[in-house]
Amino acid sequence: MKRTITTLADGRELLYFDIDDTSDTSVDRRPDSRMLPPVSTSSQLRLDPLLDEWVMMAAHRQDRTFQPPEENCPLCPSGPGRQTEIPSAGYTVAIFENRFPSLSTGADPAPVGSGHPLVPVRPGYGRCEVVCFTSDHHARFADLTTEQAALVMDAWADRTEQLSTLDDIEQVFCFESRGAEIGVTLGHPHGQIYAYPFVTPRTRRMREVARAYRERTGGDLHADVVAAERAAASRLLAETAHWVAFVPAAARWPVEVHVYPLRRVRSIPELTPAERADFAAVYLDLLRRFDRLYDAPLPYIAAWHQGPVTDDEDLGYLHLQVFSVRRTADKLKYLAGSESGMGAFITDALPEDVARRLREV
Repeated sequence: MKRTITTLADGRELLYFDIDDTSDTSVDRRPDSRMLPPVSTSSQLRLDPLLDEWVMMAAHRQDRTFQPPEENCPLCPSGPGRQTEIPSAGYTVAIFENRFPSLSTGADPAPVGSGHPLVPVRPGYGRCEVVCFTSDHHARFADLTTEQAALVMDAWADRTEQLSTLDDIEQVFCFESRGAEIGVTLGHPHGQIYAYPFVTPRTRRMREVARAYRERTGGDLHADVVAAERAAASRLLAETAHWVAFVPAAARWPVEVHVYPLRRVRSIPELTPAERADFAAVYLDLLRRFDRLYDAPLPYIAAWHQGPVTDDEDLGYLHLQVFSVRRTADKLKYLAGSESGMGAFITDALPEDVARRLREV
């Protein structure tokens, strides 16, 4: 992998990732000549005292780019008479700091207070990056070759490793959201990376449960879940030398798949080259099955669950959660009263049936 680092006109970092030095896209790394306003530094964090969870406040994001036509896509390569967030005329994988970040390393060190004695306020320190998987506006992640998908994996590993070294960063989250039904504001195939200055609520809860399980049984909860799914086999979608993919027995979403490495690691950088290449093949097959379920591409979120930067208790187990809100060909699952108000999910399809359908398509 070759990594090239440059900056955009407003000082944000831009990184190009190429498969090797001979790649055609490793040339033409022209500078960004746009006139851009400064990036907002007004983000802040406020603690919800009832749940003990940090909430990110980023009012400037109301003005972010929203579903522009293809000719105005900011993630396509730049061309004659049109400059985008990618100054180059071509690229394989490109990653840059978000122009409308929820978190920023330049966040105002003295944010406006809440006026509430039980709601402390912190600067919205952190980093948000945009990951462009391909320069092809009409492609899907599922259209990538295994070599291209493995390059994305290498880029995720690079960014996880680098962002984890930033002061006060506690967790790095790589993810993709696809489809207008999910709320995606840009149609170009892309994902994001968040570097949080706290451990997110889901990760914190999983760690609490894993810790209690270890104290009660002496076992590793994630490893035992994977072993049970492999033994049951009814929800398995794929198993290779390095990975296993299955619909979880207590899936919350209409279509949901978890992908685990068979060797327990905490984060993407810990995966070997063979494991990364094997994942690319498994993941591409999974996404193509998603898109064959119905007549239109399936909207989904793909979320990498990595251990926090500091994991002294050794509770983390890297895995990918891929899920969709589409429950039938023409219906979406909306979070209704029980889900939105109480966080108690109601699943519309048995996981075993979903797994069977995914195996058959």
